[in-house]
Amino acid sequence: MRMSQIAAPTENTDSPRGLAFALTAYVLWGFLPLYMKALSDVPVLEVLAHRVIWSVPVAGLILIWLGRTNDLRVAMGNPRMLAMGALTAALIVCNWGIYVWAVQHGFALDAALGYYINPLVSIGVGAIVLREPLNRLQLLAIALAALAVAVLTWEAGTLPVLALGMTLSWAAYAFAKKQLPIGPNQGFMLEVLILLPVAIGYVIWAQLTGNARFMAGHPVDTVLLACAGVVTAIPLILYANGAKLLRLSTIAILQYVSPTLIFLVAVFVFGEPFGTAKMIAFPLIWAALIVYSAGMFRQRRV
Repeated sequence: MRMSQIAAPTENTDSPRGLAFALTAYVLWGFLPLYMKALSDVPVLEVLAHRVIWSVPVAGLILIWLGRTNDLRVAMGNPRMLAMGALTAALIVCNWGIYVWAVQHGFALDAALGYYINPLVSIGVGAIVLREPLNRLQLLAIALAALAVAVLTWEAGTLPVLALGMTLSWAAYAFAKKQLPIGPNQGFMLEVLILLPVAIGYVIWAQLTGNARFMAGHPVDTVLLACAGVVTAIPLILYANGAKLLRLSTIAILQYVSPTLIFLVAVFVFGEPFGTAKMIAFPLIWAALIVYSAGMFRQRRV
């Protein structure tokens, strides 16, 4: 059975296959810090470059399997779509960069916080940009999240830049991605193709200047970088196809799997400090998400 047939939605219900796809994607994302931590000796830009380069053959093979290469050719010949693809590509690589840097430098908890806050920021973006009305529970959820950010800011003396950077870059990417009139698999391929010349240019420069870890006497780093396309493309494509077979409310709940796993890895595997401010802020965020979810389910019943 082709994946295009698997992903064809029939009704607004949850499919076991869709649940398996989406849950697998979120679990893979949840354990991604272990992979990125293993690349701590590799410069962030080199990690990003290899994520792009090795995603191209993986995403390309999947598009060939799906028989959707014609959609990509049409997009490549459309200047407006290329411009929109360039915007989403810039936003996703910015999000990746913040994430990789955070994990490599001992701030995986900030990454988890960013992913937890993301749905609440998306609500705010929808209210401000799209004039979507907010109910009382949504307003309360946003207020609790804002209070959590205030607590972290008070303790550090500065805004939690990494968490907010991840949240805002992903919210902007999701908003821009919705405007891109192309399927998710084709859209991802378009993004990595747009980024490919820059990625190849960086890798060549790094090799010529002796700054590269890839194929430079570091076999573990070389293997991990060569696998970057698989760990980047596969979860995204699993998620994209799983989301088509699940209700929006199910996806909204499942999205908390990744930051919860990242949180557990950061605290119990990486041993990142979990000070007083985080002990206050994270429960506030969890409370905000519970309130947000309750409001979402109440809205669906009306």
